[in-house]
Amino acid sequence: MPTLRCADTARDRGDPPLGTAPVAGSFLLIEHPGPWRSDALAGAGWSPEVVHALTAALRRSLGRLLFIRRPGRRPVTSTRAWAVTRVGAGTRWGTWQHEGDLMAAAASLSAPPSNPSRGGSSASPASLEPVLLVCAHGMHDTCCAVRGRPVATALARRWPTATWECSHVGGDRFAANVVVLPDGTYYGGLDAESVTDLIAGHLDGRLDPLHLRGSVRWPPAAQVAVGEIHRTRGPYAAGDVRAESWTTVAPSRWLVEVSVPDGRRWGVTVAGERRAAARLTCAATQETRATSYRVMTVSATLSPPDQVTIS
Repeated sequence: MPTLRCADTARDRGDPPLGTAPVAGSFLLIEHPGPWRSDALAGAGWSPEVVHALTAALRRSLGRLLFIRRPGRRPVTSTRAWAVTRVGAGTRWGTWQHEGDLMAAAASLSAPPSNPSRGGSSASPASLEPVLLVCAHGMHDTCCAVRGRPVATALARRWPTATWECSHVGGDRFAANVVVLPDGTYYGGLDAESVTDLIAGHLDGRLDPLHLRGSVRWPPAAQVAVGEIHRTRGPYAAGDVRAESWTTVAPSRWLVEVSVPDGRRWGVTVAGERRAAARLTCAATQETRATSYRVMTVSATLSPPDQVTIS
C-alpha cells in the first residue's frame, strides 16, 4: 500500500492555504550545504555562544532563520553567504567561513534599519532584488523534498542568482512552498510546471491569489482579508494591498481595514473556524485540528480609521 503524504491528503481535503504564513519582521538566511537536521540550527554543530547570539537577534527582530543552499549537487565551498532581509525594505548580504563570522550576521539583524554599519564590513548595501526560497527540507518533512526540489530546479533555470533551496518554512502540507523576499509573500501548492509563470507574474506586479498563503507582515485574519482584495479587485503587486488595522469584533471574528494605493479602503470581516482533525505533516503521530478562515463580508469605507487597533 503506498504511503500517504501530508501534501497529497491536504489537497484531497481541500485545505485552504490562505492565512497560513507565519508572522515575521525579518529573515536571517545562512548558506549551509547540509544535511540539515530536523531542527536545522540545533543540528549545525555550532558553539553555544554563536547559537545564543543568533537566537537572541532573531527574537529581538521578530525574525525567522532559514538555512539556504543552491539547487542541485554543487561542490562545497569554504566561503558561504549569509543575508538579513527586513521585510518590505531589502536584503543585506555578507559572507562567512567560520562560525564566528556569523556574529556579523547577528549584529546586522540586531542593528536598527537606519544603522546598517553595525553588520560588519563584510556586509553589502541593502538590495531590493528578489530572493526566491523554496522549502526542500526533507529531514523535516518528506513532502518538502519531494515537491520542493523540482520547483527549485525550475526556478533556478530562470532566476539562477535569486533562487535557493531553504530549510523549514512552515506549512509542510502545502508543499511545494515558495517564499518571495523582500516583500515576504508565501505561496503554497506549487509545481515545477507552473511555478515559473506564477513567479514571473509576481515579480511583474501581479500577485497570484490562487496559491497565496499570505504575507508575513500580518496575522492570519489580516492575511485573508488582503488576499480577498487581491482576488476580487486585483491584479495588484504584493505591497500594494495593505492591512491598515485588524480588530476583534466577536470570538474568532475580525474586522480588517484594507487599503490600496489609489486611496480606496474596504472593511473585510473574517471568521476563523476549526477544521476536522487531520494528519498535518508526514511525521505527525496524531491528528490535529487546524484553523481556517473565511471572508464573511466586504464593504467599502470612505475614510481611513483614526487609529489602529490590534487584538
